[in-house]
Amino acid sequence: MFDSIIPLFSDPAAWAALVTLVVMEVVLGIDNLVFISILSNKLPPEQRQRTRRIGIGLALIMRLALLMTIGWIVGLTAPVIDLGLVGPLGEHGEPAFETAFSWRDLILIAGGLFLVWKATKEVHHAVDPKPTHDVMDAKNAVINNMGAAIFQIILLDLVFSIDSILTAVGMTDHIPIMVVAVIAAVTVMLLAADPLANFIEKNPTVVMLALGFLLMIGAVLIADGFGVHVPKGYIYAAMAFSALVEALNMWGRAGAERKARAEEARQAELNRRETAEPGV
Repeated sequence: MFDSIIPLFSDPAAWAALVTLVVMEVVLGIDNLVFISILSNKLPPEQRQRTRRIGIGLALIMRLALLMTIGWIVGLTAPVIDLGLVGPLGEHGEPAFETAFSWRDLILIAGGLFLVWKATKEVHHAVDPKPTHDVMDAKNAVINNMGAAIFQIILLDLVFSIDSILTAVGMTDHIPIMVVAVIAAVTVMLLAADPLANFIEKNPTVVMLALGFLLMIGAVLIADGFGVHVPKGYIYAAMAFSALVEALNMWGRAGAERKARAEEARQAELNRRETAEPGV
């Protein structure tokens, strides 16, 4: 593999593939990073940074390990279960859905269900923070520790890693380019993890927005497992638009708070002057 790295440096097409793949891997890593940020913020403050770094480090190790077994990864797309159900054909001759499941499909469905369940539970706790003392909440009481958080991160890392590697395989045949792109993307995730987690923690409305993203991503993973391929551009465009609207809301709230503070300061100054000039 390493003997083929040096000739790639002189190939413009290889550089173009590398840049494109790095961007794609960073975009795909956003989903993983949002989940890690929300999960780590539920831990005690002294454990959060370490948990995020371990989770992202495991994501890198998992992606590199999968790259070393690239033939096995490609084989995950072969159907292993076929229920014989096919949806109506679309404009391009592709069925609306299909039930010929490969191992990749089954992993995506399982990961999507887990993501939907986890995001739904977090939304429930955010909307109704009172403990209900039911069986599920009693079970989740054990989740608020570092080991359980890392275990959940590993489960989602596996799903996102397989999706990430299959995307890389579809864009280039050069494993060195895939390795460099994965390392670059995970490095960006590592640098952005703490600022993103701190930003989410300081802005409660952003937490609900991020949980909405996770719900949407989980639903898309399930749909993808059933052969319903939603273009990723639509997903990230919706996420970007929602983030823009939330940024405008935050900007508006900050402006209202500045005006309120300025009015309080002006009123305090008027009261001080009236106190200093009793005859007025």
